[in-house]
Amino acid sequence: MKNIFAFIFCLGTLTMSAQQNFTDRLQQVADSAGRIVLHQDKTITDLVNGNVKKSSATVSQRRQTDSLAFHRIDSTVVDSLSLGPKVRISGYRIQVYFGDNSRKGKTEARSAGLRFRNSFPHLPVYVSFVSPHWLCRAGDFRTMEEAQEVLRQIREMGIFREAVIVKSKINIRL
Repeated sequence: MKNIFAFIFCLGTLTMSAQQNFTDRLQQVADSAGRIVLHQDKTITDLVNGNVKKSSATVSQRRQTDSLAFHRIDSTVVDSLSLGPKVRISGYRIQVYFGDNSRKGKTEARSAGLRFRNSFPHLPVYVSFVSPHWLCRAGDFRTMEEAQEVLRQIREMGIFREAVIVKSKINIRL
């Protein structure tokens, strides 16, 4: 008799969980457990729950509209439109911000990256933490002359007065 009740209970639980999606089950309040509240775009919820109904054309259109967005990858902010295999070689970047290891330093480094990006949208921007400093560097220049030309433009514009050229590993797309 106990086995029958256990079987019916399991069957009812499976039926109930089959009607719910992942995000609904995740947000259920359980006794003596914490509560999870998700605040996310409906597109993400649909993707997680397997309810994706958008075509690949819509995804490519979204990538185009998000072309100025940054994605954080390995403590580096990189351009979302970067395509092709990446090779790291020695080169130069322009350091536009050098700050401390505080939250303020992190915010200022990101802000400097966005300001630089607005002025030079064609150059990649990298915000990183190299203990104990937040850095914002821009560009992937193979030669010092290329970097000096952009630094000259920066100084003519009157922005980033403390910008300097630094030797760095750079990303080259093949």
